[in-house]
Amino acid sequence: MINPVWLRSFCTLVEVGHFTRTADILNMTQSGVSQHVRKLEEYLATPLLMRQGKGFTLTGAGERLYKEGQALLLSFANLEKQIGRDPSHEGVVKVASPGSVGLKLYPHLLQLQARYPRLIIEYRFAPNHEIERLIAEHKVDLGLMTCVSTLGEVKLTPIADEALLLVTPAAVVEPSWAQLMALGFVDHPDGAYHAGQLLSVNFPEFQHSSQFKRSGFSNQINMILEPVSMGLGFTVLPRYAVAAFAGAEKVNVHPLMHPVSETLYMGTHLRKFAPNCVNTVISEIETCLQGR
Repeated sequence: MINPVWLRSFCTLVEVGHFTRTADILNMTQSGVSQHVRKLEEYLATPLLMRQGKGFTLTGAGERLYKEGQALLLSFANLEKQIGRDPSHEGVVKVASPGSVGLKLYPHLLQLQARYPRLIIEYRFAPNHEIERLIAEHKVDLGLMTCVSTLGEVKLTPIADEALLLVTPAAVVEPSWAQLMALGFVDHPDGAYHAGQLLSVNFPEFQHSSQFKRSGFSNQINMILEPVSMGLGFTVLPRYAVAAFAGAEKVNVHPLMHPVSETLYMGTHLRKFAPNCVNTVISEIETCLQGR
């Protein structure tokens, strides 16, 4: 491989046209410049210069080397700049989260991208087990989770809490156990878990969600409250999913004696360097979820 130091000396000499001035520019001796050119000629086994007293002209090989060498040296310079350059508002940042927090976060992060168009947000909605896998496999930069990880590569930091809420049709003012049993449960992928967390500490009759008739199911976070708004049942959802529902006047959210919240964790890979653009998104997420 051509020595880039020799190549730099050669290209500078061609541009300047004088050995002494080249030596001054490169902070070398004139003999050092000559030695670099000679080493290049020996390495390539062809003359590069036709020396004429203190001057010179390029051979055909010298002209080709200069042309290609300039491009190589420029590439080296750009590479050094790119390696050392770590902008805060440029680059692609891949984020994953459960649906509820995503309904709040994604629009907020899109506003960030609108302010800094070179900062590209790629957002994925996924369950906890998939999010931790995506983090571990370096397929996302950040993952929001609502449970602790079982994978050693995933580093979690608690950043906020999200309340679980009992939601009924608007006609229900103070839900009793009998009313809930009569309404039936609108289920979703985390329905049994969320119902167990909230209802078990507020209704002594509760044992498991299968006590209720199943009056609906949706795996689309923004559609779960549609059947509730039509009077077809009740459900338990995280706060951000409830806040994002467009038909708020058609449902009733009930404060219970014993509130329950889920901890939201920020997940990153334990051994992955976070560039400044990722840190910018982390800071924006914290501001959004912590109300700063």
